[in-house]
Amino acid sequence: MTNELTVRVARRLQEAEDICSFELVPHEGDVLPAFSAGAHIDVHVAPGLIRQYSLSNDPSERHRYRIAVLREPASRGGSAGMHDRVQAGDVLCVSAPRNHFPLAAAPRSLLLAGGIGVTPILAMARALHAQGSPFEMHYCGRSATRMAFLDEIRSSGFSGRVALHADDVPAQKLDAKRVLAEPREDTHLYVCGPAGFMDHVLETARGQAWPEAQLHREYFAGNPTALATDGSFEVRIASTGLSCQVPAGQTVIEVLAAHGVEVPSSCEAGVCGTCLTRVLEGTPDHRDAFLTDAERAANDQFTPCCSRAISPILLLDL
Repeated sequence: MTNELTVRVARRLQEAEDICSFELVPHEGDVLPAFSAGAHIDVHVAPGLIRQYSLSNDPSERHRYRIAVLREPASRGGSAGMHDRVQAGDVLCVSAPRNHFPLAAAPRSLLLAGGIGVTPILAMARALHAQGSPFEMHYCGRSATRMAFLDEIRSSGFSGRVALHADDVPAQKLDAKRVLAEPREDTHLYVCGPAGFMDHVLETARGQAWPEAQLHREYFAGNPTALATDGSFEVRIASTGLSCQVPAGQTVIEVLAAHGVEVPSSCEAGVCGTCLTRVLEGTPDHRDAFLTDAERAANDQFTPCCSRAISPILLLDL
């Protein structure tokens, strides 16, 4: 992992049902690398296990990073590892912040968070409030008991700009059509949360004629891939001429690694973009949650950790 940092867990808090926050401070020195709203860090949860978590604290802070982790029922070791093993006082290895979900330069912002998706959205709200920029935030969850940072939001200087939507209170449920009813040229929409929530918001926005350039999203999980039932295809490396067959049941990254070609990777689910690779020829079968629809349509890059090929051959710029 590049730009590797060593941090200490200064505090661990139970923020809501199945959600813990972890406050990370420098293990040595006084400050951490700066970050912008929407940024995330890679966390070494265990040897060989790296996960991405968004930063939820004020981007002006240099003395700490704060992440929040939802325990996933079908955890592959990431969220369960954070909940079961990481305690206050522990030392962790993390990356410097990276931002694939930045705020655009826009007169007005509309922020929609679902569940644990509040983490980057909360940092955005803090940044916009500090800048004096107009925004509106909607925070949705199954119930108030499963919504992190409620007390913090209610006591913030921007609480009047936040609407809370708990699904178990019918009067509070989000009416996406109403919230997105009037697209404006000066407003950008940001959405983060479970895939179903995000798809609903984005589909509603598109149905209300929101321009695609004004829609910004960040998924926390990729799409399930049925590798075992896929066909095989060939990948070729333009720089060396190496040719490899990718069989059913294996990813491009796994096959390339077996031939001595290491592609930097992190999430292994098509979420973070670490492994993004340029495609010179051929048509990828995109299975990531990182690229936009326009980027997928261009077919000039793909995520080899989870995506495959529609064409018989992919020529890669490696």
